[in-house]
Amino acid sequence: MRSLRTTLTLWYTVALTAAVLAFGLTITVLQRRANVAAQEQRLGGLTDRLAAVLRVKSADGHGPLLDVTFAPREIKLRPDLLDQLAVTPGLVLVVNDSAVGVYGSPEVQRLRAEAQNRLRTRVRSLQQARERFTLSLDGADYQFVARSVAGTGTAIAAVAVGEPVLDPEVSLQRLATSILIVVPIILAFAVLVGRLLADRALQPVGRMIDELEAITDGRSLHRRLPAAPARDVDEVGRLANALNSLLARLETSFSAMRRFVADASHELKTPLTVMRAGVERALTDPKTSPEALEPLEDTLEGVRYMTELVDTLLTLARVDEGRMELHRESVDLAQLLGDVYETAQILGEEAGVEVTLDLPGAPVPVEADRGRLQQLVMNLITNAVKYTPAGGKVWIALTGTPTAGTISVRDTGIGIAPGDVGRVFDRFWRADPARSRTGERPGIGLGLAISKWIAEAHGGSIGVTSRPGRGSTFTVTLPRPAQAPAAVIES
Repeated sequence: MRSLRTTLTLWYTVALTAAVLAFGLTITVLQRRANVAAQEQRLGGLTDRLAAVLRVKSADGHGPLLDVTFAPREIKLRPDLLDQLAVTPGLVLVVNDSAVGVYGSPEVQRLRAEAQNRLRTRVRSLQQARERFTLSLDGADYQFVARSVAGTGTAIAAVAVGEPVLDPEVSLQRLATSILIVVPIILAFAVLVGRLLADRALQPVGRMIDELEAITDGRSLHRRLPAAPARDVDEVGRLANALNSLLARLETSFSAMRRFVADASHELKTPLTVMRAGVERALTDPKTSPEALEPLEDTLEGVRYMTELVDTLLTLARVDEGRMELHRESVDLAQLLGDVYETAQILGEEAGVEVTLDLPGAPVPVEADRGRLQQLVMNLITNAVKYTPAGGKVWIALTGTPTAGTISVRDTGIGIAPGDVGRVFDRFWRADPARSRTGERPGIGLGLAISKWIAEAHGGSIGVTSRPGRGSTFTVTLPRPAQAPAAVIES
């Protein structure tokens, strides 16, 4: 499962990379436009200078600009003009009204005849006084700036200066290469910085999670999350305040529920005791008719169930309020199981289940409340016998180590479905409708919840393993005092 830190780091990296690429693309486009504009400006300046030179030479009184020989194609500029045009870089072309090239720089002369004709025709066909255009000549693209030349009669019509189009792209290529080299470095930097920023941003959330995870039940709802001062409240602070308000409402609700359960259980004990005494007197009264005995026995059974339920609810209410105290003393688990075993045998005989006990050869002392431990073990044995069909077996075993004593109760009963194993210690939980007070295996669904509290109140733990149709094994581990003897015999 991907964590929020990883998600934030990923998004930060993607955002930074996209920003860098967008920045690089923008710079590339702007640089290209700047290069094209600079080239156009440079070519335009050269063209304007050449046009000005030709106009000046036309009016200097030294004769015509052209040196006419035998054929129109061999018309050339005066020699003094050739020297000035020769120093102009790039492709330089001067044409007359007949589109005859009266001057071509060495770069123009190296072009094939067809390319030269196309260039002369394009320069002569100007629609404006000054134009910028691109021509493909001999497989290469060239950028030209051409302008018409006025004031020279028909001798000179236009002049053009050009350069290869690739020239302004050189810096563009360098920039793109630089971006490709820098992007991996930026990615690594983004991942590192993004992770650090995510960790720093989520530290308050992590502390809130730790604090909330420490609130495991209704007894720890008094805890609150650390909140920032009102002037410094941000989104995390608002979340903390909202959760604190929620915890306060939950604490109030749990407190009211616990008070109600405790008060109701306490108030019900007296009338139930009176009812039970009255029913028992009626059952033992010789004057009671035989027809009334069966309803009275059912009533007594119901009163006993209600009394057990009320006592259990009162116990849990006191546990939730932290008012249930343990009377600790040195208790030998081997002796305790021996005492409980007698009752377990009686339960097993009534249900047709064989109950066996396996004890180590040495005492296993613990510091515990004897009465509560007996209640825990009896809950486990009662459940084992209740859910084991007639003819089955229940094993009670005790093992020990220098640091802990372990009680296990194993049966060959109906077992627990894998999806229900984690819920068997929940209050009032029933695996199926048959496991109810009116079913074949009556119960109130609180015995294992109380057993779990007893084990944890002694600093121990309780767990269960089960296979449907194969039975279940409940294991209780209790810590032993440091001065306890290390003599332990594994059963």
